[in-house]
Parts: sequence; structure tokens; C-alpha cells
Amino acid sequence: MTTSTETAILGGGCFWCLDAVYRELPGILSSECGYAGGHVDNPSYEQVCDKKTGHAEVVRLTYDPARIAFADILRVFFTIHDPTTPNRQGADVGPQYRSIIIATDETQAETARAVMAEIAAEKLYPAPLVTELTGPVHFWPAEPVHQNYFNHHPWAGYCQVVIAPKLAKFRKTFAARIQEAS
Repeated sequence: MTTSTETAILGGGCFWCLDAVYRELPGILSSECGYAGGHVDNPSYEQVCDKKTGHAEVVRLTYDPARIAFADILRVFFTIHDPTTPNRQGADVGPQYRSIIIATDETQAETARAVMAEIAAEKLYPAPLVTELTGPVHFWPAEPVHQNYFNHHPWAGYCQVVIAPKLAKFRKTFAARIQEAS
């Protein structure tokens, strides 16, 4: 039996945070940190951090659409970062930390627009969404040290102060979904 898979590319602050959360979401088959949305080919982490490449830190998710819908991936996305602060997530500041959805096709773009309207209508945030929605762009994988960072460095300061609370919020908010998949 073969499983059909789809890809989602999302950026919402440091890619380590998104990666850690999505690795725990049932239906996500893989998560890879990388860079997208800029104008420099094969950028390095240092180049992206210099804020001159135009790239955002993103995760490329491979998922099973029979187990999780793209809309549900986006609903998680909008709970694990602040989509109202341009080029900023907490203390992380710069265009590489912007909120971005990179739709792989028009169906994903339509779904993203619908979920963004849903989030705005629910008034989950006191300010309007600034999430950028763009069409397909090239994804550049990040260096190996950035892959699965939280699981490899759980006691690092950034992991304890920033990522662990996001994971705790995710686990609490989506406990039923995690439980039913177990």
C-alpha cells in the first residue's frame, strides 16, 4: 500500500521552534529546517542572519493528507507563533523571522486564505495578521546542525526558554489530537 504525501512550507520565527512542534503532530511524516523566500541561492545560516538574503527561516513538512489536512496544519501554525508582529517573534528580530506560508499550489493558497480569514474572524489576536502568503519558491535545506535541533539540544538555553514553552502550549492545546493518534 502506498501513501500519498504532500508538502507544506511554513515560517513563523525560529525554524527550531516550528520543527520541534511539527515533529510531534500526528500525520507529519518529516520536518526539515531550511530557508525560502529570498534571492540568494543556497544561503548559509550566517547569511540569512545578516538579513540581506530576503530568506525566511522555514520548515518543509511532508505529511499524509489522509491523516491530517493542510488546514489543520495551519491551525497549529497560528497557535505556535505570533502572526501579528512583522519580522519578529519574541526576542528574535529580522525578516528571517517573518510569518510566512509558502503555498505549493493554488489549492493550498485557497486553504491558507480561508484559515487566515477564520483566525481573523475568531479574533484570537488583538492585532491584524501580517502573515505573508506566497506561491511556490525554492526551498534550501539548512545545515545539518539545525535539523531536529530541540531533540539534539534539549537543555540548551534557547531550547529551555523559547522552544519548551511553545511545545508545552502545543501539547496542551492539541492534547486530544495527540492522544487519539497514539
